[in-house]
Amino acid sequence: MNVVPRDLMTEIAVTSADFRGAMRHLTGGVSVITAGRGKDITGMTVTSVASLSVEPPTLIVSINRDASSFPLIRRHGAFGVNILAADQLDVAERFAGKGGLKGVDRFAGARWVTAVSGVPLLVGALSAVDCEVEEIVERHSHGIVIGRVRDVRNSTRNAALAYWHGQYVAVDQDEDAARLADVSVPTHLRRGI
Repeated sequence: MNVVPRDLMTEIAVTSADFRGAMRHLTGGVSVITAGRGKDITGMTVTSVASLSVEPPTLIVSINRDASSFPLIRRHGAFGVNILAADQLDVAERFAGKGGLKGVDRFAGARWVTAVSGVPLLVGALSAVDCEVEEIVERHSHGIVIGRVRDVRNSTRNAALAYWHGQYVAVDQDEDAARLADVSVPTHLRRGI
């Protein structure tokens, strides 16, 4: 392992409010992480999913260690990543805790299939990924969960749900490309198309 020597500041001047404000500028794709098996299931809405490696297919997700999903991921060694489509706002809100729903109750109102690992995967998600836990790195309040991808179910849909400045936004490749063309191509040139 390579270790980079560095000098750490002993006093941190950045407040959590300042940091949260900075992170609100970072647009994130919205996913629902699912964990558990059978009736002992739960999940959470996150924007912290990222690919780690293509060979082997591996991703990472940052999960608060106080979240109900964390002990189930640790116990079962598996989790699902459900990348939400633009029309799945209701799923995002349920798994973010809107209405006080917890555990298995968050899964109501959507269709789910059971992955090989036993975790629920969302039918109709842009992508549903079944992961086996490879490693969990605990730092501060969160665990960085490294997941080896065991199965991927991609849909043909292309409008994604994103989160930016404290709001959910739809990102539609076709509609957004058309809007961009409308504002970037001068009117006199559009008539000749």
